[in-house]
Amino acid sequence: MKFRFILLITIAVMSLSCGLLYGQADTTQKPDQQTATPAAAPSKMDQIIEKIIQNEDAAGKRMVNFHPLVETYIQNLDRDDQLTFVPKSDRYFLGKLDLDKQGKERSLMPAPGFPQLFAKTITQLYSVQFLPAGFSQMLYIHGGLDRANYTFEYVRQEFLGEVRCLVFDVKPKPKTLGSFSGRIWAEDKGYNIVRINGTYGPSTMTKMYFHFDTWRENMGPGVWLPSYIYTEESDKGYFLGKRKLRFKGQTRLWGYNVGRTAQTGEMTSLTVESDQVRDSADEAEGISPVGALRAWERQAEDNVIQRLEKAALMAPDGEVNKVLETVLTNLEVTNNLDIAPEVRARVLLTSPLESFTIGHTVVLSRGLIDVLPDEASLATILAHELAHIALGHRIDTKYAFNDRMLFRDEDAFRNVDMKRNEKEEIEADKKAAEYLQNSPYKDKLANAGLFLRAVDERARVLNHLLLPHIGTTMVKDSKVRRMADLLSTAPQLEMSRVDQITALPLGGRVRVDPWSAKVELIKTKPVALLTPREKMPFEVTPIYLYLTRQPAPQTTAATQASSTKE
Repeated sequence: MKFRFILLITIAVMSLSCGLLYGQADTTQKPDQQTATPAAAPSKMDQIIEKIIQNEDAAGKRMVNFHPLVETYIQNLDRDDQLTFVPKSDRYFLGKLDLDKQGKERSLMPAPGFPQLFAKTITQLYSVQFLPAGFSQMLYIHGGLDRANYTFEYVRQEFLGEVRCLVFDVKPKPKTLGSFSGRIWAEDKGYNIVRINGTYGPSTMTKMYFHFDTWRENMGPGVWLPSYIYTEESDKGYFLGKRKLRFKGQTRLWGYNVGRTAQTGEMTSLTVESDQVRDSADEAEGISPVGALRAWERQAEDNVIQRLEKAALMAPDGEVNKVLETVLTNLEVTNNLDIAPEVRARVLLTSPLESFTIGHTVVLSRGLIDVLPDEASLATILAHELAHIALGHRIDTKYAFNDRMLFRDEDAFRNVDMKRNEKEEIEADKKAAEYLQNSPYKDKLANAGLFLRAVDERARVLNHLLLPHIGTTMVKDSKVRRMADLLSTAPQLEMSRVDQITALPLGGRVRVDPWSAKVELIKTKPVALLTPREKMPFEVTPIYLYLTRQPAPQTTAATQASSTKE
């Protein structure tokens, strides 16, 4: 589709006393016959730009009504002869977005919290503090777009996934209030911005603006909300002519609609049953003391799972759970385990690598599932947690009391603790090793050992990635402690080999729906690696989304929620 630019030439007839600003006076016409010609109608492209400007202003106002979870993970980089750059340290933040209450802390982390959104990025000679205001500027164009402060240059049409977009280069006019410089992508139906790539500026000695690439996803008709932000720098921050600031970071937003409409939907679907309905329990036998204990423990388990799900920290039941449960079943069957109640699996939606049990439910974090290179490595993690269940390492039944769940979302990690003591961890390691030797994965345990060796290699620099929220850490004193015996079976790490995949990058396996917090496995074609740099174990990577428009049934709820203040 090509746009035609039509040049409309009008001659404005004006009195000579007012000056000729545009056009030229018609001297053959008498003064009393002179009339003004209407101003030229705006071109189609001008109308599109005006619509983009209006939508971006509305996008900033709409974000005030939403409070999704916001997770930012930053890796500071150092040069490496083989890999160009490697992580040398990291920082992490998790909180609830609240643009309506600027400065109010809504962090889920003990410290430093929202006032230092990205915490501190420490370099060798100086420190940089990332501020909340800088974060909000990455969600939408800060200060708003307008024709008075910015110039818009049409570049081309481009598909981002299934969505056709118009691409514009945007830059501030000289001596105006404009500060954003970069490129925007606007979808071609409603002309909403779906991607922003650029920076603010100029930077000063006390304030630096970093480059960012923000992606939005469609949550309903005309509703595009931020879901991912990627940022990196390799040439900012000279200090006395020495050492530059180098980092890359990824911000994820999810759970826009979690907890907003569930109660209303449940109330409208309530039904009143007949008085003739009776309980199916066997009245003669009732429930045994052992059955009562198991039911009480299951109640504690379900209370925790439901509360974490309500806070958008745990994904709803879905296809990823089924994959995990299939591997768990393989381990149970080959080891003749008969565990009641049944073992389940769920996904914690955060990036730090952790696994733990909530009663008979095994939980793996999204970040851990992302980086596991193969099924044998996954089985190793699951075998350890299955061993906790089989050995009777139980949940604290204090969680069976519902008042224990009446806390703010921001206090979830302070109120839910599933850590194990050292004795239980050692017992689980020993039992898990037995399970693996009897399992279909026994001949591939060297791969699992190689994964643990890769964790051990990066443990000194990726402190925050290996710091769990709820469960027990995999490392201690910068060394792998969980299933450590497998390290002796693993080959040596050879980062120069493109065929030795020890761990995957973050974000490459699991996709989180930013609206509902549901998870699904990303379906991508295998790519042959060309250089060792492309392996990127445990690393943050750039983001390229396959954008789609939501079908009608989901869009109705999204549109209604976007106009309702929480």
